[in-house]
Parts: sequence; C-alpha cells; structure tokens
Amino acid sequence: MDKPLLLLVDDDRAVKHLLSETLELEGFLVMTAGNGIDALKLIEEYRFDLILLDIMMPGMDGLEVCKRIRDQYPGPIVLVSGRDRNADKVIGLSVGADDYITKPFEIDEVVSRVKAHLRREQRSRSTRKSTDSVLSFDGGTLVIHKDTYEIYLHQERVELSTKEFQILTYLAEQEGRVVSREEVYEAVWGEQDTGDIHTVTVHIKNLRAKIDPQNRYIKTVWGSGYKFTGEKD
Repeated sequence: MDKPLLLLVDDDRAVKHLLSETLELEGFLVMTAGNGIDALKLIEEYRFDLILLDIMMPGMDGLEVCKRIRDQYPGPIVLVSGRDRNADKVIGLSVGADDYITKPFEIDEVVSRVKAHLRREQRSRSTRKSTDSVLSFDGGTLVIHKDTYEIYLHQERVELSTKEFQILTYLAEQEGRVVSREEVYEAVWGEQDTGDIHTVTVHIKNLRAKIDPQNRYIKTVWGSGYKFTGEKD
C-alpha cells in the first residue's frame, strides 16, 4: 500500500522540521513549502492526500492559498494558526478548510487529526464503490456521482470540496427526511471528532452558494435541522 503524501506549508522552519519529521516517523511521505507561492506550484505538480496549511505567512497567506486551491483540490485541508478566536475559525472554514488547529499545539493532536481525516477519506472512497453510485434528481437536473465525487447541475459540472460533497450526498440519501445538524456532523466528520459542530452551518452555506442559491434542494427546518427536497429519478 502506498504511503499517503502530505503537503506541509509553514514559514517557520522549526515548526516545519518538527511536524515533517514526526509525520514521516508515523509512516507518511511529507513535502514542504515555506510560502504560499511555492505551495501552489507543488499542488499543481503533485496529488496530495492532505494539506497542512499555516495561515500567517508573509506574502500570500494560508487563507488565500486555501481559496485558490479549494475548487481544484478535493482532499482535506487543515489550517494551522496562532489565532484562536471563533471568528477566525469560521473564516478559515468558510474559504474551504476542513479543520482548524491552533498554535501552540500538541504534536500528538496534529498527528491524530491527520490520521482521522485520512481514515474518513478512505471510508468515503470505499462507500463510493457501492453499486448505487449515482444519485439523480428532478429529471437529471442534479446528478451526484458518488464514485468519482462529481456533481452536475443542469448538465454543468460543479466543483465542491470533499466535505461539501459528503454533506450533499448524505442529505440526498436521506431525501425527504429532516436530519439534525448533529446527525450531519456525525455522518461526515465522525462522532469521535473533537471539532466544532458549527462547521456544518458554514459548509452548508458554501454548498448552497454553489448548487442551491434559490433554496431548491436544501431546506432549513428551523429548530430541527435540514431536509433535502429534490425528487429522485
């Protein structure tokens, strides 16, 4: 089995050395970049399984890098920052990140979160290999290809992040049923995850902007959760 390939982007040499050395000891292949420009070049050239991205870097910061790559890179993006306010976390998640770790961090926590994200990606790939790999709604207006992570709206492909795709697929598979924010979180992030459940709200907001600006498919049921209202073909 091939080792997962990670990209670590940080302008702090000490942090970069500590994280890369630890992750390599854990069985990962790690490439590093010291700034956003170099990171973009590597992302164009290599297929990474996960990206660890520091926010506070000179020149192009991590938020800008995340925004630039999110539509093309479907894998997990974990932001690392010295800012620990909830507002900063919301901003990070709103530009497409899947997780947010604050500095100073425990190295074991970083390793644990990296492994957790990669396990979820592996489970998602396994699930997508099921025979029922295509979901189609409203006469093919919205088509979800679970095996390839592709979404088509009015026959036009829409680029979603991994978490956005997983949320949409989960809601679509629960067609017509109201599911709570907690249910969505457990289905997509896993019930053992220690992240912030408010990330569900942020990702659904981003998802609606991309595929549902008229509020056709994802309805908010106030006080209860969300309901997918497309008519399955």
